[in-house]
Amino acid sequence: MKITMVGTGYVGLVTGTCFAEIGHQVLCVDNDARKIDILRKRRIPIYEEDLEDLVIRNIDAERLHFTTSIREGTEFAEVIFIAVGTPPAYHGEPNLSYVEQVGRQVAAHMTDYRLLVEKSTVPVNTGIQLKRTISKYLREKVDFDVASNPEFLREGSAVHDAFNPDRIVIGVESERATRLLREIYEPIIARSGCEFLVMNIPSAELTKHASNSFLATKISFINAVSRVCELAGADIEQVAHGMGLDPRIGSSFLRAGVGYGGSCFP
Repeated sequence: MKITMVGTGYVGLVTGTCFAEIGHQVLCVDNDARKIDILRKRRIPIYEEDLEDLVIRNIDAERLHFTTSIREGTEFAEVIFIAVGTPPAYHGEPNLSYVEQVGRQVAAHMTDYRLLVEKSTVPVNTGIQLKRTISKYLREKVDFDVASNPEFLREGSAVHDAFNPDRIVIGVESERATRLLREIYEPIIARSGCEFLVMNIPSAELTKHASNSFLATKISFINAVSRVCELAGADIEQVAHGMGLDPRIGSSFLRAGVGYGGSCFP
């Protein structure tokens, strides 16, 4: 299947490259001409284990392509993933201007059905707003769908996570969108045996935030417990081990330390 990936950061480049590796034709779009030039020269602007080899292999196999043209990306594929940045704005809220910009530009060039898929980390109900934006800027009356497909990649092991997901979550409004996304992910589902979860768009968007918030809570909680251990003369590693053996709690993210970081945790 042909797929357009708008954005070539950690999420977009890793996901697009892995889609190419499982046999899809992928066109990655980015408005940063320097980054696209680097990628066309078979170099990558970020480091992820195994990513460079995958990029080179799929460029050579003519399954992975790069462009700065959103028009070319819109014409290339029926399914368009949006993986652009949503950096914090002045008061800490996510800046959705890049997502909105992609929606406007794609709408302006659509002449046939397209499925636009949110891959960026976005607030709940962004899908509703994106749908309004596309409807507003369409130049022709054409059908389209918006879907949510949140990513759960960890920096440093993103390629492994892309091929071996715990679950694939999609938020959709039509059977057509479900079918297209299932077709895209079928090789990964068959390989990993992961669950393919179909829900509405707000539920998919919230699944991402709820997962991140819970993990952040576990990290903050064990750090608070470590402070109590220091005051009481207890060993935090032994306490965490004793907690983690309870299957209702689990041992993941129960290592006291400096706290959490990254762009996705709250």
